[in-house]
Amino acid sequence: MPAAKPVILTGDRTTGPLHLGHYVGSLRNRLAFQDTHEQFLLLADAQALTDNAHDPERVASNVIEVATDYLAVGIDPSRTTICVQSHLPALAELTMLYANFVTVSRLERNPTIKDEIQQRGFARDIPAGFLCYPIAQAADITGFRATVVPVGEDQAPLIELTNEVVRRVNRQAGRDVLPEATAVVPRIGRLPGVDGKAKMSKSLGNALVLSASPAEISEAVRRMYTDPNHLRISDPGQVEGNVVFTWLDAFDPDVEAVAALKEHYRRGGLGDVALKKRLDDILQELVAPIRERRARLAADRDMIRDVLREGTLRGRARTEETLASVKEALGLFAF
Repeated sequence: MPAAKPVILTGDRTTGPLHLGHYVGSLRNRLAFQDTHEQFLLLADAQALTDNAHDPERVASNVIEVATDYLAVGIDPSRTTICVQSHLPALAELTMLYANFVTVSRLERNPTIKDEIQQRGFARDIPAGFLCYPIAQAADITGFRATVVPVGEDQAPLIELTNEVVRRVNRQAGRDVLPEATAVVPRIGRLPGVDGKAKMSKSLGNALVLSASPAEISEAVRRMYTDPNHLRISDPGQVEGNVVFTWLDAFDPDVEAVAALKEHYRRGGLGDVALKKRLDDILQELVAPIRERRARLAADRDMIRDVLREGTLRGRARTEETLASVKEALGLFAF
Protein backbone atom coordinates (compact mmCIF):
# COMPACT_ATOMS: atom_id res chain seq x y z
CA MET A 1 0.00 0.00 0.00
CA PRO A 2 1.23 3.55 -0.69
CA ALA A 3 2.38 5.49 2.37
CA ALA A 4 -0.27 7.72 3.91
CA LYS A 5 0.09 11.38 3.08
CA PRO A 6 1.05 13.70 5.95
CA VAL A 7 -1.93 15.56 7.37
CA ILE A 8 -1.90 19.34 7.13
CA LEU A 9 -4.30 21.77 8.81
CA THR A 10 -4.61 25.40 7.91
CA GLY A 11 -7.42 27.93 7.71
CA ASP A 12 -8.61 31.47 8.27
CA ARG A 13 -10.73 33.47 10.68
CA THR A 14 -13.94 34.53 8.97
CA THR A 15 -13.74 38.25 9.64
CA GLY A 16 -13.55 39.52 6.07
CA PRO A 17 -12.73 38.57 2.47
CA LEU A 18 -9.22 37.36 1.75
CA HIS A 19 -6.60 39.60 0.17
CA LEU A 20 -3.29 39.31 -1.65
CA GLY A 21 -1.45 39.03 1.67
CA HIS A 22 -3.37 35.80 2.28
CA TYR A 23 -2.61 34.66 -1.26
CA VAL A 24 1.14 35.02 -1.02
CA GLY A 25 1.36 33.92 2.60
CA SER A 26 -0.87 30.83 2.48
CA LEU A 27 -3.27 30.29 -0.42
CA ARG A 28 -0.53 29.77 -3.01
CA ASN A 29 1.07 27.09 -0.83
CA ARG A 30 -2.27 25.41 -0.17
CA LEU A 31 -2.69 24.80 -3.89
CA ALA A 32 0.58 22.84 -3.89
CA PHE A 33 -0.28 20.97 -0.67
CA GLN A 34 -3.35 19.48 -2.36
CA ASP A 35 -1.04 17.14 -4.27
CA THR A 36 1.32 16.20 -1.45
CA HIS A 37 -0.77 16.19 1.75
CA GLU A 38 -4.14 15.24 3.15
CA GLN A 39 -5.27 18.83 3.60
CA PHE A 40 -7.97 20.26 5.85
CA LEU A 41 -9.01 23.91 5.59
CA LEU A 42 -10.80 25.23 8.64
CA LEU A 43 -13.11 28.23 8.46
CA ALA A 44 -12.45 29.44 12.00
CA ASP A 45 -15.71 31.22 12.74
CA ALA A 46 -15.73 30.18 16.42
CA GLN A 47 -12.23 31.58 16.90
CA ALA A 48 -13.24 34.76 15.10
CA LEU A 49 -15.79 35.37 17.86
CA THR A 50 -13.02 35.64 20.48
CA ASP A 51 -12.65 39.32 19.56
CA ASN A 52 -15.80 39.82 17.46
CA ALA A 53 -18.54 38.63 19.82
CA HIS A 54 -20.15 42.06 19.43
CA ASP A 55 -20.62 41.43 15.69
CA PRO A 56 -21.54 37.77 15.08
CA GLU A 57 -23.32 38.67 11.85
CA ARG A 58 -20.02 39.78 10.34
CA VAL A 59 -18.40 36.50 11.31
CA ALA A 60 -21.25 34.38 9.96
CA SER A 61 -21.59 36.20 6.64
CA ASN A 62 -17.89 35.86 5.93
CA VAL A 63 -17.97 32.06 6.11
CA ILE A 64 -19.40 32.02 2.58
CA GLU A 65 -17.12 34.87 1.46
CA VAL A 66 -13.91 33.15 2.55
CA ALA A 67 -15.06 29.80 1.13
CA THR A 68 -15.72 31.56 -2.18
CA ASP A 69 -12.18 32.96 -2.11
CA TYR A 70 -10.81 29.44 -1.53
CA LEU A 71 -12.60 28.05 -4.56
CA ALA A 72 -11.77 31.09 -6.70
CA VAL A 73 -8.01 30.63 -6.29
CA GLY A 74 -8.27 26.93 -7.19
CA ILE A 75 -8.80 24.99 -3.97
CA ASP A 76 -10.41 21.71 -5.05
CA PRO A 77 -12.93 20.36 -2.50
CA SER A 78 -12.39 16.84 -3.84
CA ARG A 79 -8.72 17.09 -2.74
CA THR A 80 -8.99 19.50 0.18
CA THR A 81 -11.58 19.20 2.94
CA ILE A 82 -13.12 22.60 3.73
CA CYS A 83 -15.05 22.63 7.00
CA VAL A 84 -16.71 25.08 9.39
CA GLN A 85 -15.23 25.17 12.90
CA SER A 86 -18.45 25.94 14.79
CA HIS A 87 -20.08 22.81 13.36
CA LEU A 88 -17.42 20.50 14.76
CA PRO A 89 -18.51 20.04 18.41
CA ALA A 90 -15.65 17.63 19.15
CA LEU A 91 -13.24 20.58 18.91
CA ALA A 92 -15.05 22.42 21.72
CA GLU A 93 -14.91 19.32 23.91
CA LEU A 94 -11.21 18.81 23.20
CA THR A 95 -10.63 22.45 24.13
CA MET A 96 -12.32 21.88 27.49
CA LEU A 97 -10.23 18.76 28.16
CA TYR A 98 -6.95 20.41 27.15
CA ALA A 99 -7.64 23.43 29.38
CA ASN A 100 -6.84 21.16 32.31
CA PHE A 101 -3.28 20.79 31.03
CA VAL A 102 -2.48 24.50 30.53
CA THR A 103 -2.10 27.21 33.20
CA VAL A 104 -3.27 30.81 32.89
CA SER A 105 0.29 32.04 33.43
CA ARG A 106 1.46 29.88 30.51
CA LEU A 107 -1.15 31.44 28.27
CA GLU A 108 -0.21 34.96 29.36
CA ARG A 109 3.49 34.27 28.67
CA ASN A 110 2.76 33.33 25.07
CA PRO A 111 4.40 36.14 23.04
CA THR A 112 1.71 36.01 20.35
CA ILE A 113 -1.04 36.49 22.94
CA LYS A 114 0.91 39.21 24.76
CA ASP A 115 1.36 41.19 21.55
CA GLU A 116 -2.26 40.86 20.50
CA ILE A 117 -3.55 41.80 23.97
CA GLN A 118 -1.48 44.98 23.74
CA GLN A 119 -2.57 45.74 20.16
CA ARG A 120 -6.24 45.42 21.08
CA GLY A 121 -5.90 47.41 24.31
CA PHE A 122 -7.53 44.72 26.45
CA ALA A 123 -5.32 45.40 29.51
CA ARG A 124 -6.88 43.11 32.16
CA ASP A 125 -10.29 43.06 30.44
CA ILE A 126 -9.26 40.09 28.31
CA PRO A 127 -12.14 37.97 27.02
CA ALA A 128 -11.57 34.48 28.38
CA GLY A 129 -12.18 33.06 24.92
CA PHE A 130 -9.40 35.22 23.51
CA LEU A 131 -6.93 34.27 26.23
CA CYS A 132 -7.71 30.59 25.70
CA TYR A 133 -7.70 30.53 21.92
CA PRO A 134 -4.25 28.85 21.83
CA ILE A 135 -5.91 25.93 23.62
CA ALA A 136 -8.69 25.92 21.03
CA GLN A 137 -6.06 26.00 18.31
CA ALA A 138 -4.38 22.98 19.91
CA ALA A 139 -7.77 21.25 19.75
CA ASP A 140 -8.08 22.12 16.05
CA ILE A 141 -4.63 20.81 15.20
CA THR A 142 -4.85 17.61 17.19
CA GLY A 143 -8.51 17.06 16.34
CA PHE A 144 -7.53 16.53 12.71
CA ARG A 145 -4.35 14.71 13.80
CA ALA A 146 -2.32 17.21 11.79
CA THR A 147 1.44 16.81 11.72
CA VAL A 148 2.11 19.88 9.55
CA VAL A 149 0.76 23.39 10.26
CA PRO A 150 1.74 26.37 8.09
CA VAL A 151 2.06 29.50 10.23
CA GLY A 152 3.68 32.89 10.20
CA GLU A 153 6.76 33.35 12.37
CA ASP A 154 4.70 35.18 15.00
CA GLN A 155 2.39 32.15 15.29
CA ALA A 156 5.13 29.55 15.90
CA PRO A 157 4.74 29.81 19.74
CA LEU A 158 1.16 28.54 19.34
CA ILE A 159 2.50 25.32 17.79
CA GLU A 160 4.92 24.99 20.72
CA LEU A 161 1.98 25.18 23.12
CA THR A 162 0.07 22.60 21.07
CA ASN A 163 2.97 20.19 21.34
CA GLU A 164 3.17 20.79 25.09
CA VAL A 165 -0.48 19.74 25.33
CA VAL A 166 0.21 16.68 23.17
CA ARG A 167 3.09 15.58 25.39
CA ARG A 168 1.06 16.04 28.58
CA VAL A 169 -1.88 14.06 27.22
CA ASN A 170 0.43 11.31 25.98
CA ARG A 171 2.27 11.23 29.32
CA GLN A 172 -1.02 11.06 31.21
CA ALA A 173 -2.19 8.20 28.97
CA GLY A 174 1.12 6.37 29.14
CA ARG A 175 1.27 6.05 25.35
CA ASP A 176 1.27 8.12 22.18
CA VAL A 177 -2.33 9.10 21.62
CA LEU A 178 -1.75 12.31 19.69
CA PRO A 179 0.99 13.24 17.18
CA GLU A 180 3.12 16.34 17.54
CA ALA A 181 2.94 18.97 14.80
CA THR A 182 5.66 20.75 12.89
CA ALA A 183 5.32 24.44 12.08
CA VAL A 184 6.06 25.36 8.46
CA VAL A 185 6.89 29.04 7.92
CA PRO A 186 6.34 30.22 4.32
CA ARG A 187 9.21 31.80 2.37
CA ILE A 188 7.25 35.04 2.10
CA GLY A 189 5.86 36.09 5.46
CA ARG A 190 3.51 38.96 6.05
CA LEU A 191 3.02 41.17 3.04
CA PRO A 192 3.14 44.86 4.00
CA GLY A 193 0.20 47.08 3.16
CA VAL A 194 0.47 49.46 0.23
CA ASP A 195 1.28 52.24 2.72
CA GLY A 196 4.32 50.38 4.06
CA LYS A 197 3.35 51.22 7.64
CA ALA A 198 1.57 48.05 8.78
CA LYS A 199 0.67 44.54 7.76
CA MET A 200 -1.94 44.30 5.05
CA SER A 201 -5.42 44.66 6.51
CA LYS A 202 -8.78 45.48 4.96
CA SER A 203 -9.75 47.43 8.09
CA LEU A 204 -6.68 49.66 7.70
CA GLY A 205 -7.52 50.40 4.07
CA ASN A 206 -4.14 49.18 2.84
CA ALA A 207 -5.15 45.80 1.38
CA LEU A 208 -6.00 44.48 -2.06
CA VAL A 209 -8.77 41.89 -1.92
CA LEU A 210 -8.80 38.97 -4.33
CA SER A 211 -11.76 40.50 -6.19
CA ALA A 212 -10.08 43.89 -6.68
CA SER A 213 -10.97 45.66 -9.92
CA PRO A 214 -8.27 46.70 -12.45
CA ALA A 215 -8.68 50.31 -11.33
CA GLU A 216 -8.33 49.39 -7.64
CA ILE A 217 -5.14 47.46 -8.36
CA SER A 218 -3.61 50.32 -10.34
CA GLU A 219 -4.56 52.88 -7.70
CA ALA A 220 -3.08 50.74 -4.91
CA VAL A 221 0.20 50.30 -6.80
CA ARG A 222 0.33 54.01 -7.57
CA ARG A 223 0.05 54.80 -3.83
CA MET A 224 2.75 52.32 -2.79
CA TYR A 225 5.58 53.55 -0.61
CA THR A 226 9.02 53.43 -2.27
CA ASP A 227 12.05 55.47 -1.19
CA PRO A 228 11.21 59.08 -0.19
CA ASN A 229 14.79 60.14 -0.96
CA HIS A 230 14.62 58.81 -4.53
CA LEU A 231 13.56 62.17 -5.96
CA ARG A 232 15.03 61.88 -9.47
CA ILE A 233 15.44 58.86 -11.71
CA SER A 234 19.21 59.35 -11.62
CA ASP A 235 19.31 59.22 -7.79
CA PRO A 236 20.48 55.99 -6.13
CA GLY A 237 17.51 54.34 -4.42
CA GLN A 238 17.03 52.16 -1.35
CA VAL A 239 15.58 48.69 -1.85
CA GLU A 240 15.19 47.76 1.82
CA GLY A 241 11.81 48.87 3.14
CA ASN A 242 10.65 49.68 -0.40
CA VAL A 243 7.15 48.19 -0.64
CA VAL A 244 7.25 47.85 -4.42
CA PHE A 245 10.32 45.63 -4.25
CA THR A 246 8.81 43.62 -1.40
CA TRP A 247 5.77 42.96 -3.57
CA LEU A 248 7.93 42.13 -6.59
CA ASP A 249 9.78 39.59 -4.44
CA ALA A 250 6.43 38.07 -3.54
CA PHE A 251 4.71 38.04 -6.93
CA ASP A 252 7.24 38.38 -9.78
CA PRO A 253 8.14 34.89 -11.05
CA ASP A 254 11.36 36.17 -12.67
CA VAL A 255 13.71 36.21 -9.67
CA GLU A 256 16.78 37.08 -11.74
CA ALA A 257 15.06 40.05 -13.34
CA VAL A 258 14.02 41.38 -9.92
CA ALA A 259 17.61 41.04 -8.67
CA ALA A 260 18.80 43.04 -11.68
CA LEU A 261 16.18 45.72 -11.04
CA LYS A 262 17.34 46.03 -7.43
CA GLU A 263 20.95 46.50 -8.53
CA HIS A 264 19.89 49.11 -11.10
CA TYR A 265 17.74 50.97 -8.54
CA ARG A 266 20.58 51.07 -6.00
CA ARG A 267 23.04 52.64 -8.43
CA GLY A 268 20.47 55.05 -9.90
CA GLY A 269 18.85 55.40 -13.29
CA LEU A 270 15.64 53.46 -12.59
CA GLY A 271 12.44 55.32 -11.84
CA ASP A 272 9.60 54.38 -9.52
CA VAL A 273 7.07 54.70 -12.34
CA ALA A 274 8.75 51.92 -14.35
CA LEU A 275 8.89 49.68 -11.27
CA LYS A 276 5.24 50.26 -10.47
CA LYS A 277 4.24 49.59 -14.07
CA ARG A 278 5.91 46.17 -13.88
CA LEU A 279 4.19 45.33 -10.59
CA ASP A 280 0.83 46.57 -11.85
CA ASP A 281 1.05 44.32 -14.92
CA ILE A 282 1.95 41.28 -12.78
CA LEU A 283 -0.91 41.85 -10.32
CA GLN A 284 -3.45 42.48 -13.08
CA GLU A 285 -2.53 39.16 -14.71
CA LEU A 286 -2.71 37.31 -11.38
CA VAL A 287 -5.99 38.75 -10.11
CA ALA A 288 -8.06 38.83 -13.33
CA PRO A 289 -8.83 35.07 -13.51
CA ILE A 290 -9.41 34.88 -9.74
CA ARG A 291 -11.84 37.80 -9.92
CA GLU A 292 -13.71 36.23 -12.84
CA ARG A 293 -13.99 32.81 -11.18
CA ARG A 294 -15.10 34.42 -7.96
CA ALA A 295 -17.90 36.31 -9.68
CA ARG A 296 -19.21 33.06 -11.21
CA LEU A 297 -18.97 31.17 -7.90
CA ALA A 298 -20.66 33.94 -5.91
CA ALA A 299 -23.73 33.54 -8.12
CA ASP A 300 -24.22 29.96 -6.87
CA ARG A 301 -24.18 30.19 -3.10
CA ASP A 302 -26.12 26.93 -2.77
CA MET A 303 -23.21 25.10 -4.37
CA ILE A 304 -20.81 26.69 -1.91
CA ARG A 305 -23.05 25.68 1.00
CA ASP A 306 -23.05 22.10 -0.33
CA VAL A 307 -19.23 22.12 -0.44
CA LEU A 308 -19.12 23.33 3.17
CA ARG A 309 -21.74 20.83 4.32
CA GLU A 310 -19.92 17.86 2.77
CA GLY A 311 -16.51 18.98 4.00
CA THR A 312 -17.80 19.62 7.50
CA LEU A 313 -19.29 16.12 7.67
CA ARG A 314 -15.87 14.67 6.78
CA GLY A 315 -14.23 16.93 9.35
CA ARG A 316 -16.75 15.91 11.99
CA ALA A 317 -15.98 12.22 11.48
CA ARG A 318 -12.24 12.85 11.86
CA THR A 319 -12.49 15.05 14.95
CA GLU A 320 -15.02 12.82 16.73
CA GLU A 321 -12.72 9.86 16.24
CA THR A 322 -9.88 11.82 17.84
CA LEU A 323 -12.08 12.93 20.74
CA ALA A 324 -13.10 9.34 21.46
CA SER A 325 -9.42 8.30 21.51
CA VAL A 326 -8.47 11.12 23.90
CA LYS A 327 -11.36 10.44 26.29
CA GLU A 328 -10.54 6.74 26.37
CA ALA A 329 -6.83 7.46 26.90
CA LEU A 330 -7.57 9.83 29.79
CA GLY A 331 -9.75 7.21 31.47
CA LEU A 332 -13.01 9.13 31.35
CA PHE A 333 -16.17 7.28 32.25
CA ALA A 334 -17.68 5.26 29.41
CA PHE A 335 -21.15 3.70 29.24
